[in-house]
Parts: sequence; structure tokens; C-alpha cells
Amino acid sequence: MIRLTGTALRVGARTPLTLVLAVTGAVVVTLVGALAIPAGSGQRLYNDAAQLAAGALAAFVCLTAAREHRGLRSRWRTLLGFGLTGWTLARLWWVARDVLDPGRATGVGPADFGFLILPVCVFLALLAMSAALPRPVRASLPRDRVVLVIDSVLITGSLVALAWSALPHRVFREVGESPWAAGVAAAYPVADLVLIVMALLVLASRPTWRPARATLMLAVAGLVALGCSDTVRLLTLSTGTLTPLQATGYLLGPALLAVAALTNPGTAAPPAVDKLEADWLHLILPYVPVVATGIVIAVRTGAGGQLTSYEAYLGWLGLGLVVARQMFTIVDNTVLLARVSEGQERLHHQAYHDPLTGLANRALFRERLALALDSYRYQGLPVALIFADLDDFKLINDSFGHAIGDRLLRAIADRLRTCVGPADLVARLGGDEFAVLLEHRAGEADPIAEAMLAALRAPFELDGHTVAISASLGLVRPHLGERDLSADILLRRADAAMYASKRRGKNALVRYAGSADGGPNADLPHLLMRALAGSPADYGFEVHYQPIVHLADETVLAVEALARWNDPIAGPVDPEVFVTVAERAGLVAAIDDFVLDRACSDAAALAATYGRPIDVHVNVSAARLGQHGLAQGVLAALHRHDVPASRLVVEITETKRIPDLSRAVEVTETLRRHGVRVALDDFGSGYNALAQLHSLPIDIVKLDSSLTDVDVAPERAGALCRSVLTICADMGVAVIAEGIETRERAVDLAGLGCKLGQGYLFGQPRAVHRLVEVVPAQPGPDRGGAATSGRAPSPSGGGPAPSDAAAVPAGGGSAGSSSRSPAGTSARWRPPQGP
Repeated sequence: MIRLTGTALRVGARTPLTLVLAVTGAVVVTLVGALAIPAGSGQRLYNDAAQLAAGALAAFVCLTAAREHRGLRSRWRTLLGFGLTGWTLARLWWVARDVLDPGRATGVGPADFGFLILPVCVFLALLAMSAALPRPVRASLPRDRVVLVIDSVLITGSLVALAWSALPHRVFREVGESPWAAGVAAAYPVADLVLIVMALLVLASRPTWRPARATLMLAVAGLVALGCSDTVRLLTLSTGTLTPLQATGYLLGPALLAVAALTNPGTAAPPAVDKLEADWLHLILPYVPVVATGIVIAVRTGAGGQLTSYEAYLGWLGLGLVVARQMFTIVDNTVLLARVSEGQERLHHQAYHDPLTGLANRALFRERLALALDSYRYQGLPVALIFADLDDFKLINDSFGHAIGDRLLRAIADRLRTCVGPADLVARLGGDEFAVLLEHRAGEADPIAEAMLAALRAPFELDGHTVAISASLGLVRPHLGERDLSADILLRRADAAMYASKRRGKNALVRYAGSADGGPNADLPHLLMRALAGSPADYGFEVHYQPIVHLADETVLAVEALARWNDPIAGPVDPEVFVTVAERAGLVAAIDDFVLDRACSDAAALAATYGRPIDVHVNVSAARLGQHGLAQGVLAALHRHDVPASRLVVEITETKRIPDLSRAVEVTETLRRHGVRVALDDFGSGYNALAQLHSLPIDIVKLDSSLTDVDVAPERAGALCRSVLTICADMGVAVIAEGIETRERAVDLAGLGCKLGQGYLFGQPRAVHRLVEVVPAQPGPDRGGAATSGRAPSPSGGGPAPSDAAAVPAGGGSAGSSSRSPAGTSARWRPPQGP
């Protein structure tokens, strides 16, 4: 069903019906002319008038349909409309001749050149359609169009040569005595053949998109219809006028082209090609008719025949087109090889370089280090390695955000490049770790390392922020005579020297000097792995306890269990250092388990020390909170040492993000159902913030020392503390203030409403046998028995009392100190002093 509305013509989903109507109309007109109109000038006038009407209607339909589209989809319809308009005007000339001179002779006149407007416009329309449906193999649009034209002409020339060689020559002699008239008449079917081949190539080489295929197939059918009538006209040029049946193509051709223009009125643009389709057909197809023509000509000439001048011309034309086609193929291959090479280089760069900084990554660094050690081993070429770890880089991310952190890493990479030569390799091994490999300037390793330290000490200006950073460096060279040194060993030594720098106060360079992995250059990852693989206590691991007190009278209500390590080889290791090593080596869980077991084992000794059962706080890394088996391990440790679950508080440390929050909620609920309380450690720093407080079912919040410096910044810190205390009070969550080192801070926090505190003011972490009660327990109505231990007996003999002490959670991290000061005293390990 066709609807005409003002300036728009739409077909919608009725294209099959339109096609049927068009074909039926052409057949009816043909039958009427053949059966009802007598042969002669009247029948010729009828044919020309019918063809004039068909062309005019088709041109109108195409131009109207073009207004419903945009871009290339409108352009090819417009070109088709212009071509049909020119074809119609030429037909109008012949109708006028039929009316004015009914007895005119048949033949070719000057107006026949108007019929060539249609092939030219269809040619341009097909180029526009090919641009709207590009090939899946990426190529430039101009090159694609030129190749399409060359292939079309090449195939057409081969088919014409094949027809010239196969058909009897008398057929061509009978075309007419006038070569000029025969040439003009032959131009029509040849042009039709070029266009048919061109449309078929577009169909074969473009993505299979159903709407486009339907449009192209209708266009091909219309061109075939025109080509058939043009061919019959050429062959009957000397015999007279075409019959209505022979001229049916002049009715069907324009009708089918108009139906093609009416297809897809509201269809969206063709979808993107997700995968490359096989392009072999597009490459082979142009040569098939060339080979066939060559075989036919070879057989004919081999049988004694001779080539005519036309066959020779067609042969030279085909040869030239084949050469041109091969040139384009060679260019294509060259471009393809260049793209493959670029892709390989890009993939190689991505595989061996850090995407953030552009520096070499760990894989490339290890390969270069292995090659450098081979040169050292077999040629004696010196090599040196500098390992750098940024100090407190996590604080940068926490304070300014990860975007600034990433920009800082890029700026650091740029500064490190300026400190080395073009032959030296700077790599980012991961996170905040960098390394420099010196092969040709190994003797200058010390000044280069000092230049790196100086370069990093200068502040960075990022988005209006002044960011200061430093690094701990470890420098290592192979010892004389070491020929079996591996890359792993050299990296471990550089890593050990770097950790020695951190133990000495950071922002310094340490040179690996020991031949064995001991002393200040101990291989901490290796030593830590060895200690935790067996019995940690045999390798210097201990658990120290720090008091948690009631700020009003400094009564000890609980203690926090903290890991300490005094390795037989490395000596005392700062908790921050070995916790960092453990996190990188995946050993934090082993430290947590050791502290938990030792804290449960010391429960009786703690009760004896304080004269009553005392609550114990044990840290668990947030990364473990969503893992299976954590709750079972905690309950098993309590059962193994016969410790009531109500005496244990599990603190969630903030060094890692909780990977699975829903699973973490399940584990937390399981622990609380068995009586174990849960605390959120270091609240206000890192990942432990309001989101965690809202999501996790917890009993206690431990305010980070960065929020408790009310004596230093009373307005800002006081406002923050007051807000957190109000929120926690409304949620029924107890609050412990960390990092209390001065009496003024304790008084100010108590004045804000904070009732519990922890810090060096009340006692440093000590072994269980060196703990003393800061304020002796005084019996009274509100402090006696279980009340002083943080629990008051309920009427039924169990359960927490509704007092502040009843909500006290377990202390800070199992390895770090939760009594941090604003200056970061938690990073410094202090040996026990006094009894």
C-alpha cells in the first residue's frame, strides 16, 4: 500500500505488495500493447508513451523517497531519481517524434544519448551505496571505490570478450551497417552489464545486512530488466521496432528501481561489523571471468582461429586492469603488513610497560635483569640494582584521592627518568615500588641513587595541592666471585636493603653489604615466610598487649593484642615494616591467626594480672572478612583455650578494602551470634568510614588518631569527634579514642563525651608478664567484679550489662599499634620500658 501525503511518500511494511503491483502493472501494459494494439506506428507510440509514464512515475517516487532519508541513503535515491528523469526526457523526445512523424524510420538518434544519463546516475548511486555499506576489511573509502570500479570493468570486459568470442560473428554483422549507431546501441547493454556486476560485487563483498540486500537485489533486477531490452534492441537494430514483449524491460526496469528506492523507509543505519568476514570472494571473483575468457581465446586460437581487433583491444584493456588491480593488492598488503607490525609493537609495549607511567613493568625488568646477570657472569660487565619504595604513599591516596595518587606516580616516574641515562632501565614493579637497573654505569650507582632521593624530596604541585613524598632505597651489587647469582636473589637483596632503609627511619639509601641474608640487610620476605611457616614464636614473634581504659578514672577495661617481631637474624622489625611485607607476600592471615591463638592462650594470665577476667581485642584484616572459615577459626581458638566468646573483640583493620561486603556481613553476624563482639578499627582513615559503619553490624568504633587531636586542633577535631560520638550513640555503638598520649587530650576527649581511650599515656604495648594495672581496681557499687572487666553480671548471670564498658571492642590491629599519635607514632616500635 502506497500513501502519498503532501511531500512524503511512505511504503512501510508493504514493500512486497508494492513489488507485486509494479510487476503486475508492467505485465498488464505489455499484454495490452501486444494484444490490443496493432503492430506499426500505433504500437510504437503506445510503447513509448507507456515507457514515458513508467519513467516519470519512477523518477517521482525516487525523488520523493530521498526526502525521507539523510546522508548517503538520501543521496543514492536522489541520483536514481535524476537518472530516471533524464531517461524519461529522452523517452519524451521519441514520443513527440512518434506523434509528429508517425512514419519515421527506426534507428538511433541524438536523443538516445539522454538514455545514458540513467547508467551514469545509477553508477554514482551504487558508489554511494557502497560507501554506506563499507567492507568489513578496513580500507580507505576512495581506494575502496576505485577497486570496485576496476573490478566491475574488468569482469564486464572479460564477459564481453567471452561473448564476442563465443557468439557467431554473423550476429554482430547483422546489428547494422552504421558503426556509429551500433556503438551507441551497444553502449546501453554494456553499461547495464557494468552496473549489474558492480551491484553484485557490493552484495558479495559487503556485510550481510538483510534490508540492504533486499534493496540491492531489487536494483539488480531492475538493471537486468533494462539490460535485456537494451540487448534485444541492439540485436534487432536493423530489423525494426521492438514489440511490447521485447520492450517489457523498459517498463519493469524503472518500476523495480522505484521499488528499491521505497525499501527501508524507517530502518536505522547498518549495524557495526563485530567480526571480519571472509574477503577471499572479493579477491578471487574479478579473476574468474578473466581466466575463463583466456581459456576460450586460447582454445580458439589453438584451433587455427585469429583474434579480431576488438578482441585484441579487450585483451589489452583486461591486462591493464589486472595490472592496476594487482597494484592495489600490493598496496593493500603493504598497508596490512605495516598495521600488523604496528599492532605487534603496540602489544609488545603493553605487555612490557606499565600502562599508568609508561615505565617498564616487572616482566621486562626481570628479562633485562637476567640478561644483565648473564653479561656479568660470562663477560664480567658490572651491574647494579636500585630498589625504591615510596614512604607512606597510602596516606596520599587517602588524603587526596586515587586520581591525585595516579598523577603523583606519573610525576615520580618522570623525575626518575631524569636521574638515569638512556641506557639505564627504570621500571615500576607494582603499586608504589620502582626499580632502576644500571648496566653500563654500575659504578655510578651511589650518586644516581642519591640523585633519586633528592629528586623525590622536592614537593610536587598537583591541582593546587603541594604533595610531599619520599622513598626508601636499597642498592645492591653482585659480590666478587658470585657467578651463580640469579635475578630473584638480587631482587631479594635489594628488597632487604630497602626494608633496612625503612627501619632506619625512611627517606634514605641503604647499600646491601652482607654476604649472607642477615643483619641490617636481612631478606625480610624470606625470613617472614620462614617464621610463619613453622612456629612463629620460635622465630621471635611475640604478642604484646596495650590497655584500653575508662577515661574518667583510667580503669583498664580491655587490652589490645599486638604482634611484635624480634627475628634472630634481622633483629627487631618495626610492625609497620613487617605488616607491609606480610601484605605483599599474602601472610597477613598467618599473623592474625598467631595473635588470635596467643591472645586466647594468655587470657588466664591477663586475668591474673588484672585480678579479674579482661576483654581481649584481636585484629583481623578486612580482606579476610569475606573469606570462608574465618568465623570457624575464631570459634575454634576460643574453644581450644576455653575462653568465653564474650571476652573476645574482633577488630576489622582498614589496610585493605572488604572484597565481598554481603559475605562480610554474614561472617560478622555469625561471630556476634556466638557472643564475639566486632569493632571497626582506625575509623576515619582509609576504607573504614561511614559506609562501613552503615553496612556492617558492629559493636564498637575506634576513632583514628587523626581525629582525636582535639588538643592540637580543638575546633575542627572537636567538631568531628562530637559528630562521630553523636552518630555512634544513636546507633548504640561504643567509641574508643586512639592515639592518646597527653593528659590534655584525654581531658578534652572526655569533655566531648568520649568515655573510652587508648594510647601511650595509659601504657605502651608490653608482654603479658610485664603488664601492670595502671589504676588498681577499687571495689564499689559501680566497679567491681565483672564490671571492671567490661562486663557486669546480668540478673540471669550472663550477657552484657548496659554500661559503656560492656561495649568495649577488641583493640587495634594484630600487628600494628592502635595508639597512634597525630605525628604517626604508630609507625615507631618502642621497646618495653620498666617492669
